[in-house]
Amino acid sequence: QVDVAAMARLFGYVDVTDSGFIVAVLSIAFNPLFWNVVARWEHKTRALSRVFGSPHAACYCLGTAILMLNCVRSHCFTEAMKSQPKLEGLDCPWAYYSGLAISAVGTLFVISSFLALGFTGTFLGDYFGILMEAKVTSFPFNILDNPMYWGSTAIYLGWSLM
Repeated sequence: QVDVAAMARLFGYVDVTDSGFIVAVLSIAFNPLFWNVVARWEHKTRALSRVFGSPHAACYCLGTAILMLNCVRSHCFTEAMKSQPKLEGLDCPWAYYSGLAISAVGTLFVISSFLALGFTGTFLGDYFGILMEAKVTSFPFNILDNPMYWGSTAIYLGWSLM
């Protein structure tokens, strides 16, 4: 049996009818869908590589588009968080500093992942035929299998607490 009372209480703190919330959810869902569809299409057709004259130029273009979409997603998330009801228990210094610490750890994982993989390794270069010479096993990949995803999640969780 499932106790839905906890879920009902949670939905008391989320206004799912708020247009900012809806836009944030759509942008969160759209981004990975977009870049995976485009990367798989490129892998099958090599169309972007032909249009941009090289796989590297095409990968850099897609990476730039992903970064811009991530800025839009972060803005939408921030605006949605501002308009949502707040938990009174989280309006205190310990919640703020906990969120700050969680965001800092997430940022460490994201930045160190990017530095270990490089631009094309981070932004789907393998779909463009740009392969790394060896599997990356240094930090943070020696701690987590998907440090960029976990780091991004930690950043948004910390941001929410703050």
